[in-house]
Amino acid sequence: MPIRYRITKRSNTIANNKEPQYIMQAVSTGVVDLDQISRQISNECTLSVVDIKMVLYALGEKLQFHLEDGKMVDLENIGKFKVGFKCKADPDASKLTPKRNIQKYHLNFQPSVVLKRWLKKGIKTYKEGSRSK
Repeated sequence: MPIRYRITKRSNTIANNKEPQYIMQAVSTGVVDLDQISRQISNECTLSVVDIKMVLYALGEKLQFHLEDGKMVDLENIGKFKVGFKCKADPDASKLTPKRNIQKYHLNFQPSVVLKRWLKKGIKTYKEGSRSK
């Protein structure tokens, strides 16, 4: 399926030339939840929907467990996950503490080689509101 996009007007507040510019922005067409993915996988194998859902649920818990332990989690054909954080700098290294200097945590995701190649090939797109997909 092609990816929907819209054209959005943006102001460049950094450049000297502050004329508005236009960008193309990807538009989500909905959300796929764990139930739906479980049903789809179950239809392709001998496991029940409940079995699939519990395995995916357990994967989420184990992902969090290992990330909290400082490990990078490699899900092979999906990609790698690791924890990162935004930190406030200080001229004196001895004054750096997690409580005072770490501002927020985030999750880094590096897609697998398979996903990177798929993205590099390009994905069909269509303009929001147009009839052709």
